[in-house]
Amino acid sequence: MQLELAQIALVDGVIATNLQCVLDLIARRQPGTDLIVFPETTVSGFLNRHNVAQFAEPLDGPSLTRVRDAAREAGVGVAIGLSERDGERFYNTTVLIDERGEIVLRYRKTHLWASDVGVYEAGDRFEVCRFRGLMVGLLICYDIEFPETARAVASLGADLLIVTNGNMDPFGPVHRRAIVARAMENQMFAALVNRYGTGEAGLTFPGESALVDPWGDVVDEAPAAETVLTTRLDRTRLVDAREHYRYLHDARIPLGLRPADDTSTGRAVLIAPR
Repeated sequence: MQLELAQIALVDGVIATNLQCVLDLIARRQPGTDLIVFPETTVSGFLNRHNVAQFAEPLDGPSLTRVRDAAREAGVGVAIGLSERDGERFYNTTVLIDERGEIVLRYRKTHLWASDVGVYEAGDRFEVCRFRGLMVGLLICYDIEFPETARAVASLGADLLIVTNGNMDPFGPVHRRAIVARAMENQMFAALVNRYGTGEAGLTFPGESALVDPWGDVVDEAPAAETVLTTRLDRTRLVDAREHYRYLHDARIPLGLRPADDTSTGRAVLIAPR
């Protein structure tokens, strides 16, 4: 599978600029690319409690509709973050769109970072779907600092974990280290895509996007620049990593999750209420 990791700059609260960048990159996708991955809240950039109601959109809203149309026209999958409106509730959400322009997976960030609190509500489920012959799951930024999140996705049979990221300095290296651990300890591929450049209030986003294989080896990593990294996922590495032992089989500590009974994929778990 060929991936493009879009380590791009975003403008917080300026949907038109962010969306045009996304549409341009989809239109210019490289021959053979199966999936383009964008950062956390790509469409809106980071929002706050004062403007989230103004810029958040439902999944059938105008921005995501244009992304879906572009994916369909280009014949490529797209993983992209947005600020999702669901009635009067708001979520930090990432969706996976397939090459037909269909939303095949939605994930709402389950672990809210300080700047998310009071802006978004936390999601309560982990889910996977089949894409291009692989089981794929999603996480967002701060989620990967908790080993249980990736383990939950892996417990559903994931082969590839996609992490849309918006991590800023001085915390950039934390996620760069975490993504390696999450891939290795769950014996799956992990693709981390962080934004780059300067955002609101002078925040600096270092990028550090990468594809990591199931052994924890870095397949490819982006330079410290705004760039689109084209990389390939070798499926035989999954077989090799799982040949002699499986951490999921040998683990003895339960996660405290419960099966979901209302998912079209049939593979989802919910965070147990406290």
